[in-house]
Amino acid sequence: MQRMTRQRSAVTELLADVEDFRSAQQLHELLRGQGNGIGLATVYRTLQSLADGGEVDVLRTGDGEALYRRCERREHHHHLVCRRCGATVEIDGPTVETWAAQVGAAHGFTEIEHTIELTGTCARCAAEGP
Repeated sequence: MQRMTRQRSAVTELLADVEDFRSAQQLHELLRGQGNGIGLATVYRTLQSLADGGEVDVLRTGDGEALYRRCERREHHHHLVCRRCGATVEIDGPTVETWAAQVGAAHGFTEIEHTIELTGTCARCAAEGP
């Protein structure tokens, strides 16, 4: 269990208010906008610590950038993410879990892990047009 510092508390509270995945830079800007003098490096370290502790989910964009979000569910789950606005829905994927285990077993692998995120355009963004 990590010690609850002022900075950790600020990041944790902000993540509780943010519904969509956000980058460390975006979270840093929001914190600075609230008058918090936290440094970007501290935001990165705090997010990594929260991710390591399973307190936040991490999504990797196509260019490798890490995005963070506090999820309601602690058990393994997946996300459907709007590629325009970042709106996020938590989804189940039991067939994915079964498929991953079967593929691993077919090739002699054990302890299979996976990361699957689905992206698309949400109804609101689609209605706004290109």
